[in-house]
Amino acid sequence: SDWKDRRLWVTVLPIMGITFPAAVQAVLWWRYRIAFGATLCVLGLLFGEWVNRYFNFWGWTYFPINFVFPSQLIPGAIVLDVVLLLSSSMQLTAVVGGLGFGLLFYPGNWPVMAPLHMPVEYNGMMMTLADLSGYHYVRTGMPEYIRMVEKGTLRTF
Repeated sequence: SDWKDRRLWVTVLPIMGITFPAAVQAVLWWRYRIAFGATLCVLGLLFGEWVNRYFNFWGWTYFPINFVFPSQLIPGAIVLDVVLLLSSSMQLTAVVGGLGFGLLFYPGNWPVMAPLHMPVEYNGMMMTLADLSGYHYVRTGMPEYIRMVEKGTLRTF
C-alpha cells in the first residue's frame, strides 16, 4: 500500500500494462471480430498476479498481502474494448481507447487504496493506515533508492 511509488507507479505501469491487452485485442479482433480481448487478457493477468502474490509473497515469506495487491487494470481494459466495439476502428481504439486506458488507471485504483488513507493517531502522531503499517513492518531496502523515489519524504523511517 504505501510502498507503491507515488510518482512512477501512475505513469510507467499503464504504459507497460497496455501492451499485452492491446496485442490480444488486436489478434482477437483481426481474426474473429471479438471485441473483448483486452478485458479477457487483463482478467487472466489479474488471476496470475493473485496466484503469484499469494504463493510467492505470502506463502514463502509471509509478506503482508495488503502490501502487494496487484493494480487494477480492468476499468481501462473495458474502455479499450468498448471503444473498439463502438468504433470498429483500430486506429481510433489506439488513440482514444489507449488514452482512456491510461487515464482510468489511477482513479480505477482509488477504491482499493481508499481504506488505507484513513487517518489514525499513533503515539501522538497523525498518519494514515498505510503509513502505520509501513512503520510496523519495516521493509529492507536501500535508503538511496527510497530517497530517490520519495524525493526527501522518508515516510516509513
